[in-house]
This record gives sequence, structure tokens and C-alpha cells, in this order.
Amino acid sequence: MFLVGLTGGIASGKSTVVAMLQELGCAVIDADVIARQVVQPGFLAYQRIVQAFGPEILMESGEINREALGSIVFSLPEKRQLLNSITHPEIQKEMLKQILKYFVLGYRYVILDIPLLFETNSLTRFMKLTVLVYCDPQTQLSRLMRRNGLTQAEAEARIATQLPLDQKVKLADHVIDNSGSEEATQRQVLKLHSSLEDSLDFLWVRFMAVTAVVGVGGLVCFLLQRLVS
Repeated sequence: MFLVGLTGGIASGKSTVVAMLQELGCAVIDADVIARQVVQPGFLAYQRIVQAFGPEILMESGEINREALGSIVFSLPEKRQLLNSITHPEIQKEMLKQILKYFVLGYRYVILDIPLLFETNSLTRFMKLTVLVYCDPQTQLSRLMRRNGLTQAEAEARIATQLPLDQKVKLADHVIDNSGSEEATQRQVLKLHSSLEDSLDFLWVRFMAVTAVVGVGGLVCFLLQRLVS
């Protein structure tokens, strides 16, 4: 099994691409879903966030008010870095659990949906392939304004918190251009899916895993023979 890192920019249409991949039967681990899970009451990240940002970010139910927290971290880079330092380790732990689950189930590859894959740059070395969902800057801006009901200034400020998509294009192994129609995007997704299905890279990881298991088993047998002889 090998890992494919999928990323994009805010309002670039990554969720659309993920939905298409899931319809094709791909195993997708969504970092955003995990990020929402690990900040629920009772989790370690939740406790640390409340300590760092204060109880004013909480709703009456005790859950974190994502909009209140978002308004803080989008306007203050140092606060955003603090939040990332709290949540990222917990997110990565949960992602690893899910990767192991898919490995045991026999999947050839797993797609990791990570919005800030290139910004954090801590996981790219584990990816066999990185895929960027791209759209032109003007389309990105208009989509974000329409989707979130933001002014142009507010939308531009949110986009500015991420690496520009044109810069991410240079870092990605594969680019899906989502500037046009849904049909055009789907054709690109199908082409990517076909190439991933045809890849034999998963065999190397399987071979290493089997070798490790056999090696450990052989060592145990050797030690037992020594003990009883």
C-alpha cells in the first residue's frame, strides 16, 4: 500500500474531487473530519485549546465555537501557529490509525485529504504522489465569497493564509484543474484513478511487511529452539 497526498486551496473544489474519488471506491482519509473530531470535549487537543485561547471560544454546550476560534487564528498568524501545534500531532495520530486499518483491509493505496499539506510540509516525505486540486485565482476568490458570504477583503485575507495555488502547482506531482466544468474535472479524476489502480507500487510495501513478519517469526522460532535445546 502507498500513500497519495491530496490537497488544494480554500474554495478550489477539493471536496468535489474527493467525492468523485470516493464514488470510485477509493479509500480517503479526511484530515478536516479528523480535525473536528480531536477538538471535541474530552479529547486532549480540546483541553489544550481552551487553556490557550480561553473559555470565551466555547459555546453554551461546551463545544468549541469554530467561527470564534477561526476569526482569531485567521487574523493573527502566531495564534494560528499555536493552534496548529496543538491539533496537528493529534490529527496525525488518528490518521495513522486509519492508514493501518486500510492496510490490514488490503487496499492498494490510501488518499490522504490534507488541506495544508504543503504549508506544514511534515507529511509530504511519506507520500508516493502528491495531487493538487487547482483553480485560477479569480475563480477561487469568487467561489469563496459566494460560498461563505464574505466581502472581497475578507475572502482575500483567508486566501492569504495559505500558499498561493500557483506556488503549490510547482510542488505537486499531479494537478487536477478544477477551473472549468464538473465534467472536465471528472475526466481528470478518472484518469488519475486509472493510473493509481494500474500502479504496482503497493507490492513493495506488501513485500516489506511480509518480510518483516517472517523475519520476526523466524527470530522467535530460533530463540525458542535455543531455549529448549
